[in-house]
Amino acid sequence: MTHRTAKWQRNVFIATFIIPTLLFFGVFTIYPVAQGLYFSFFDWSGMSQHKTFIGLDNFKELFHDPIVWRAIGNDYFLVVGKVIGIMTIATFFAVALTRFGFRLSGFFRSIFFIPNVISVVVIGVLWNFIYNPQIGFLNAFLSLFTKEQVTITWLGFTNHTIWMLLPPAIWAGIGFYMILLIAAIQSIPDSYYEAASLEGAGQWGQFRNITLPLVWEQIKVSTLNIMMTTLNGSFVIVWIMTEGGPDNSTQVMGSYLYQMAFRQYHFGYGASIGFIILILSLITTIVLQRLMRHETVEMS
Repeated sequence: MTHRTAKWQRNVFIATFIIPTLLFFGVFTIYPVAQGLYFSFFDWSGMSQHKTFIGLDNFKELFHDPIVWRAIGNDYFLVVGKVIGIMTIATFFAVALTRFGFRLSGFFRSIFFIPNVISVVVIGVLWNFIYNPQIGFLNAFLSLFTKEQVTITWLGFTNHTIWMLLPPAIWAGIGFYMILLIAAIQSIPDSYYEAASLEGAGQWGQFRNITLPLVWEQIKVSTLNIMMTTLNGSFVIVWIMTEGGPDNSTQVMGSYLYQMAFRQYHFGYGASIGFIILILSLITTIVLQRLMRHETVEMS
């Protein structure tokens, strides 16, 4: 076999794996993005064949729409809240279940992971019942400490309802990231902790100097994943629990896109919102990667 023949066969072998992947990516990612950008240049209901080209008018309207700016603020509020809440709790329990030697660690892992096997729709409905002002668990619990029945409408505050969406969002995500962190912690050799103990390092010192640096890449990936799923996927829980209200106070970009495109039949405007979501996701990913840049620590 000549060198040229071997090289050609190698290229064919590589192309066999690359070309189907590129085709799949092009059909299901690049083409929808291009179509969305194309539709954003039209005034179109999404239900007719007639489209009116209006250029950048949808984007001009978008930048002067106060609901859009509120939705962007809510998106990043949920991103920050979920990153802090999920990563703090997931890291705490991951360390507790691996470093403190709990006998029932397997049981607790299963319990924490249960929300991840439940549909987001079911989670939204469940927390709607928890927040229900008449029969909800939260008001019933608070009523145990008061003389009168508590009937707070938790999802009815214009300025504070967005805060009520954080607990279900955090609760739903803890288990998955806890499992990832547990796997990362268990890959750290016990000899590192034994040496640290001999040198007098306590649990906090071991966490700060051993665990945290060696699982930092997993924390970084988890943070980026939370950010991406929040910016692109908060729509479901927002729509199930509040439908963007009251007074658009809980709108996120995804829910506003749905409302404009499929409720008000302003499909071109909805497409422009979708393109902005893409741009915000890319920018936020780049910024987070730079902020979380850390010298890689290798285990030897």
